[in-house]
Amino acid sequence: MRNILKISFAAMIVVSLAACGGSAKDEKGKTGDMKAKLEKLKKQKNDLDADIKKLEDEIVKADPTAAQQVKKLVSVDTLRIADFSHFIELQGKIDADGMAYVSPSGQGGQVKAVFVKLGSKVNKGQLIVKLDDAMARQGVIAAQQQTGVLKARLAQAQTVYERYQNLWKQNIGAEIQVINAKADVDALQSQLKAAQASVGVAQEQANMSNVYAGISGVIDEMNLDVGEFFSPQNAAQPGAGIRIVNSSNLKIVTNVPDNYIAKVKKGASVEVVVPETGKPAYKSTISVVSASIDPKTRSFVTEAKLPSDPWLKPNQIATMKILDYSAKAAVAVPVNVVQSDEKNKYVYVMEKAADKMIARKKVVIVGEAYNGLIEIKSGLTGGELIITEGYQTVYDGQSVTTN
Repeated sequence: MRNILKISFAAMIVVSLAACGGSAKDEKGKTGDMKAKLEKLKKQKNDLDADIKKLEDEIVKADPTAAQQVKKLVSVDTLRIADFSHFIELQGKIDADGMAYVSPSGQGGQVKAVFVKLGSKVNKGQLIVKLDDAMARQGVIAAQQQTGVLKARLAQAQTVYERYQNLWKQNIGAEIQVINAKADVDALQSQLKAAQASVGVAQEQANMSNVYAGISGVIDEMNLDVGEFFSPQNAAQPGAGIRIVNSSNLKIVTNVPDNYIAKVKKGASVEVVVPETGKPAYKSTISVVSASIDPKTRSFVTEAKLPSDPWLKPNQIATMKILDYSAKAAVAVPVNVVQSDEKNKYVYVMEKAADKMIARKKVVIVGEAYNGLIEIKSGLTGGELIITEGYQTVYDGQSVTTN
């Protein structure tokens, strides 16, 4: 009788699922019909379970030796109390806080020498590239020569002024001669100061032919050869110029969908998984949360710092696991053992009743689910024998065995 009922129930399930499968292709308005059918099937299953239990009880009463035959074989596991955590898992990329492109400080020029190569370690302020400075050096020489001429003229003018001044003190000559001589001295002093400033400007322009490292690090990209023209404009173009990366200040950058805006905060704990390293997840905290939402991606940017590790490289893909919920001493069960009827969610546990073990239905309230486990907020306390295999076909009060 039990086998006949099971076959009938299975046939009903197959027919109903086939109908649901076909209706899934129809209009959205038929979704309600499918839900109604599902609830009807659940009710029929509950009724069948009750009928099966009733028949098994009657069989046992009529033939006590049949008790062993109606036992359901199941697998169980003891529920343990443990901390439960839920993470938001998002893909991000590794970036470096210390990353800079080498660029000339002036208008640029033809490259005369390159003092580094790909992979070279450099220090901040180290000379990287030398540009052609012939014209700039000529400007320095010309400015220095002009300064020398003005110094000589100023010395001569000061001598003339001193002589006229001494004669005027002896009442010899005219006062206008002293005044004109003093004016010549003042004019030449002003010209000398301007010429000296021009020397400084010319020297500064000549120094612009020296291109220095802006940060300490490693030459990560090298696309510059002797003879090429190097300017701030082409230095900033992708695939051009020289890039320095300081891997001692790495971070993971992730775009977070805006529906998580209330859960992701600065200071939240994260775990960063980089599969290529073969190492355990790097633990960190969110250090940056952007203040705005990108209107195109509907997401906001988060950053978390990473330790210095030779296995970590800028632009490497990684997974950021953001801790958004945790519970101490929680009860959690495999997600698949939690079933639903028209009213509640429930699991089956194995309990002892008199001299036998039976399946007992436990109504539960669930919380977050993560990594194949779901938190049980009420209905279980820990220590119960949860049925992990065979739970789909047992009913409340059915005799079960693990042998």
